[in-house]
Amino acid sequence: MDFGPHLILAILEGAVGASVLALTALGLSLVFGVMRVVNVAHGEFFMLGAVIAWFVATSIAGHPAIGFLAALVIAPLIAGAVAMLVDRLILRNVAYDPEATIVGTIGVLYILQQSTLMIYGPEARPVEPPFSHRIALPWLEWGENGLAFYFPWGLSITSYKLFVIAAAVVILMVFWLVISRTRLGLIMRATQMDRETALAFGIPVQRVYSIVFGFGAALAALAAVLIVPIQQAHYLMGHDPLLLSFIVVIIGGLGSVRGTIVAALLIGMSDGIISVFLSPTLSKIIATLLVAIVLVFRPQGLYGKKMA
Repeated sequence: MDFGPHLILAILEGAVGASVLALTALGLSLVFGVMRVVNVAHGEFFMLGAVIAWFVATSIAGHPAIGFLAALVIAPLIAGAVAMLVDRLILRNVAYDPEATIVGTIGVLYILQQSTLMIYGPEARPVEPPFSHRIALPWLEWGENGLAFYFPWGLSITSYKLFVIAAAVVILMVFWLVISRTRLGLIMRATQMDRETALAFGIPVQRVYSIVFGFGAALAALAAVLIVPIQQAHYLMGHDPLLLSFIVVIIGGLGSVRGTIVAALLIGMSDGIISVFLSPTLSKIIATLLVAIVLVFRPQGLYGKKMA
């Protein structure tokens, strides 16, 4: 194995995983940061987005890009609407109590999972990508005529995977603009900083909570739509995204957007590189060890704030 060319492939594969993980974990971090709710059902909203994407993509005739673009819009909207309904029926009725919300979202997890099993079935089903062209990865090597490009046999990546990376970057930039430059973002940040003061200034906190919970689920569903042409839609596919999202949020710092993105890059890139050169199982073990180290030496995470 030529180390250099395969390192490029590992970095690109890791970047794909990191991009999807950043979007998924950002939804979880946003919900906790504003609402102080640990959403155990977050992975099921990811799964719901993937399954809805399959239904939409297979229901629309014509070029696969048409169904994919429709899924990019419809899946996050439906997942967000379901999450807002969960907020109004369950979380609001338990007054967002930390212990009660954990139990409540565990119940939501099983309801979504088993409902999907009954409607969708146990099969893992692929979604055709809107485009997928093989792109050979070049490498520089010193030869008789000096440095020259060559293309190692079989070393390539698809154009769709590069699109996933670019799309995630754009979505993250839009998210930052919404949070930092819009009135809605200002209201979210005000509610996060001091709920009681926000209430005193007339901010409808419960409505903000409902929007935030729906927004977090929509981000997870959007990430699922991006990844499902690479993976396959399955009713149990929410487990790994939930686990990795919790790892990312703990390492980055609960409620920290910057920490979530940095930790997602760290975990996603290391997962891609270690999986290519060693073992996917080893990458998960190392991620778990990182969580243990962070909890011991910096409990608030890389960018989190210490509790007063």
